[in-house]
Amino acid sequence: MAASTSQHALVSVKSLCAGANFGLEKRTSQVRFVSVGQCRPGTRKLGLVCSSNSQSSVMEPAQLPLSPQSGSSPKKSSESALILIRHGESLWNEKNLFTGCVDVPLTPKGVDEAIEAGKRICNIPVDVIYTSSLIRAQMTAMLAMMQHRRKKVPIVVHNESEQAHRWSQIYSEETKKQSIPVVTAWQLNERMYGELQGLNKQETADRFGKEQVHEWRRSYDIPPPNGESLEMCAERAVAYFKDQIVPQLVAGKHVMIAAHGNSLRSIIMHLDKLTSQEVISLELSTGIPMLYIFKKGKFIRRGSPSGPSEAGVYAYTRSLAQYRQKLDNMFQ
Repeated sequence: MAASTSQHALVSVKSLCAGANFGLEKRTSQVRFVSVGQCRPGTRKLGLVCSSNSQSSVMEPAQLPLSPQSGSSPKKSSESALILIRHGESLWNEKNLFTGCVDVPLTPKGVDEAIEAGKRICNIPVDVIYTSSLIRAQMTAMLAMMQHRRKKVPIVVHNESEQAHRWSQIYSEETKKQSIPVVTAWQLNERMYGELQGLNKQETADRFGKEQVHEWRRSYDIPPPNGESLEMCAERAVAYFKDQIVPQLVAGKHVMIAAHGNSLRSIIMHLDKLTSQEVISLELSTGIPMLYIFKKGKFIRRGSPSGPSEAGVYAYTRSLAQYRQKLDNMFQ
């Protein structure tokens, strides 16, 4: 029954995405999933998320595609930073409504959370930013980067059409150097909550029962009516992460991802190799950055920077310490 419901929901999601010109990718079938059961108590809380006892996690890096010009893979860097940020509070978070893929902006509190997130990472290098196609994630990314000491300007990349690409070109090489590309991708969108979108969460629990709503929200493979399960969200988010973002890290680029609770849960599940119980109970706070170091083919979780003056973050790696020292010298 669950399998048929999931298949029906997937067809519905594909139809909706096609109507919105999302352009579903064909590579998602290559993703390997973890079998997940019901949530169980007893998981350990590490910093700001419930996770396993392991302080680091490992993942094999994706193979970089061959360069069309050289016919060979770019040189791999020794390490890169990966920053994950869940968007700040949205207007529907504030109203306790199911939001999903409805495009809702941040509240004033959400704006403050994004600014605070930016202060926490203001000494960590960022070369490229990935966000979902939803405004609350994009607002969070932009507001966060406005706090960065390097003062580079985040600029949205428009490749949705040849004309959009041509019209958004920058013709100054110096200006390009002072810019950070922002890539938007529907694959990083929040889980699509189907017929629950726009409903009050408490009223929905009263109508359908707490157990049913809990199953829709917290099970791995059971979607809400005409919506996505976490498994379906993970399929697209992890495939995009492996295909588009991992090659950037392998090439030595420092990456920030501003996205949503479920798309980021999916990526963290992949990075940290979480068990079924851990991914079900995983909670991410809004506006709190999570730092990973990609080094020698491994992702090492370093938790959340508590502020720009925190010494511990910059003791993790020599390159982060050197980058911060460079900023100190530039802006003395």
